[in-house]
Amino acid sequence: MTNPSNSPTGAEALVQMLAAHGVKHVFGLCGDTTLPLYDAFHRLDHGITHFLTRDERHAAYMADGYARITRRVGVCEGPSGGGATYLLPGVVEADQSSVPLLAITTDVATTSRGRFPLTELDQVALYRPLTRHNESLDDAVSLPSRVRAAFRATTELPTGAAHLALPFDTQRGAVAAETIYADARYGRYPAHRPRADAGAVAEAARLLVAAERALVICGGGVVLSGGEAELLALARHLNTPIATSVSGQGSVAETDPLAVGVVGANGGVAATRAVVESSDLIFFIGCRAGSVTTEKWRYPSRDARVIHLDGDASVLEANYATEVSMAGDIKATLAALLEEVKRLAPAGRVDHGGVARAAGAWEAKLSEFDALARSDERPIRPERVVAALMRLLGEDAIITADPGTPCPYFSAFYRWRRSGRRFITNRAHGALGYSLAAAMGAQVGEPGAVVVAAMGDGSFGMSVGELETAARYGLPVKLVVFSNASYGWIRAGQRSSFGGRFYNVDFSRSDHALIAAGYGLWSRRVEDPGELEAVLGEMLAVEGPALVDIISQPLDEARAPVSEWVA
Repeated sequence: MTNPSNSPTGAEALVQMLAAHGVKHVFGLCGDTTLPLYDAFHRLDHGITHFLTRDERHAAYMADGYARITRRVGVCEGPSGGGATYLLPGVVEADQSSVPLLAITTDVATTSRGRFPLTELDQVALYRPLTRHNESLDDAVSLPSRVRAAFRATTELPTGAAHLALPFDTQRGAVAAETIYADARYGRYPAHRPRADAGAVAEAARLLVAAERALVICGGGVVLSGGEAELLALARHLNTPIATSVSGQGSVAETDPLAVGVVGANGGVAATRAVVESSDLIFFIGCRAGSVTTEKWRYPSRDARVIHLDGDASVLEANYATEVSMAGDIKATLAALLEEVKRLAPAGRVDHGGVARAAGAWEAKLSEFDALARSDERPIRPERVVAALMRLLGEDAIITADPGTPCPYFSAFYRWRRSGRRFITNRAHGALGYSLAAAMGAQVGEPGAVVVAAMGDGSFGMSVGELETAARYGLPVKLVVFSNASYGWIRAGQRSSFGGRFYNVDFSRSDHALIAAGYGLWSRRVEDPGELEAVLGEMLAVEGPALVDIISQPLDEARAPVSEWVA
């Protein structure tokens, strides 16, 4: 359909719909099928900054990191064919982490389907299992209503990712101007805050008041909901210790007297496991109680008494039989739960021993860590890097970590001094190459923050092209590379479970500092642990993007807090 001169085109309408939802930033990569969309971005007055990435995968990761920091919907886009497939890792990570993200993929014209045009594929079928909302906008007339539906789907509980395919002819078709409007509430999340059933809340309160040694285990849902203050108020009223999964870090400041830190297979230690084992009631909040958090459903045991609260009803009772299940917004439901607990038990009447139990866990955990963090061994121990950054960074710093070498060390030992989202790692699918792009997205979302991306050299190799993106936009992200010339996590698994029979996990050592310098970044390499902290301090003082390449201990030779290796 041709477009009358007085009507917006589909491409123009999409840009206007994004602006109407409060979108300020879009991350993406151009292609033949995006030409009308990019022209609309160029011509219209919309207030949106578009960031051109070097790889669609990292456009999605940038949108993910941006969404986690800003509480806005992260928006990424890519062209048809390969571009649509390259966005997939970031889309599924966001969706499975309940992070609101809108992926837009342009497509060949609807009139070309089935005629073997270049880059044709069934985008809707491709994205169907990965998203909460997924459709192709085959009719320009209905484009505004379908965009509104996508924003609603990604910001209402359960939050997650949405995908819209935008055919070439739809981009050039006509849209009625009066249909272009939006409720800006759906540009942020959660858009609505439904409370869990009042009867379930009352029963949960009764169980918490009756318990003697309850424990809260928080997943990422607390931070996604913004329920940190309500959580802490409830825990303080009952003196209940608060543990978290890796994704749940930020639910409580880890310097708070009630904070136990991370539990589970990745970042938990014997002392934190003991807190779980000694509890007579487990309260999972915004936590899927998956294999990592529970060490394959051993801690807590299957016969533990459990209360479960989550924004996604499908999570409830998936892994544990529960005495009370509550589906609802976490912030709103915790507020209701606190009021009911106060009604049943005045402050001081119930004491779950939280302060003493949390202090004991940290004392045991840090006694071993402190010795390793002072080590002058070469290659440099990861513990020493974590300790140095803790001394150098302020409480408002943001750290993103890839799931290889950095994740267990930062999860277990970096003690976050404030609540809220200051630590970002991709725990849903654990793909390497995430942290650099997530750091750039977080930096865009909070430009005044110090943002540090921690990665192994395996992850560096998968994301190195985005160094140019950081340099081009002057994003002052700071990159710390743990260089050990291997896919360390797999190597550690081969050592612990397969008799040290290492196969195809090692690669040549790269000079990451030299590579970064080639992209225009300030960079240094460190081999001497005595020089480490000074060089990291120099890096943090640089105004633009900067990188420190640390020759570090191989993960399989270290004492990482990963239970299967310790065993």
